[in-house]
Amino acid sequence: MESTKEQLITDIENLLNRYEGLKPTHIDPALLQFLDRQTLLSIIDSILRQQEKTNESNIEWLEQFKKL
Repeated sequence: MESTKEQLITDIENLLNRYEGLKPTHIDPALLQFLDRQTLLSIIDSILRQQEKTNESNIEWLEQFKKL
């Protein structure tokens, strides 16, 4: 089943709002008229890749303390 553009916007907001203590992100639904489905999927992919890199970096940082 293919996600609607509205659902993709919600998914992006949820990804951006995963971290506590940060001001919540809200995306103006009017952007839907300018962004196509493929662009929204690309944004989601980019956010996920950035979060993965951050997680890997955090793991590397934590691993250095195991060696001490």
